[in-house]
Amino acid sequence: MSADEKALRPKFWETVPMAEMTTPEWEALCDGCGKCCMLKMENEDPPHEIAYTNIACRLFDEETCRCSSYAMRSVLVPTCIQLTPESIVGAREWMPKTCAYRLLADGEKLPGWHPLVTGDRNSVHSSGNSMRNATVPEYEVGEEDWYDYVIEEGH
Repeated sequence: MSADEKALRPKFWETVPMAEMTTPEWEALCDGCGKCCMLKMENEDPPHEIAYTNIACRLFDEETCRCSSYAMRSVLVPTCIQLTPESIVGAREWMPKTCAYRLLADGEKLPGWHPLVTGDRNSVHSSGNSMRNATVPEYEVGEEDWYDYVIEEGH
């Protein structure tokens, strides 16, 4: 267990408002599914639905389902959305339906497979809720072919 994990308050996600979470608590909300690192398309016509693809951002590490350059992500990929308690309101529509940040912002509970609930970092993968071994690197797919890689439509 890392020092950051030891610093987490018990069940903080149930008792601490997002704006009052410590940095380690905020980061621990990420379940490591990798879904937010998949390229998305937005229908420009109403109702402006989001289509999720299995095309991974160039910084995505498919084995860990994490960013390979997390500290530099917004420099290397300027369109990467950096979530904060303030930005989650506007970004939530882009976040996967199972995302802890989105769920908590909407007043919902974490799913039973979430690593904070199970105490197992791999529960997101063993439950089938991650993008591990299910992606295509963005440099292999032309933008005109993105529709061929849609895995989930709309919200």
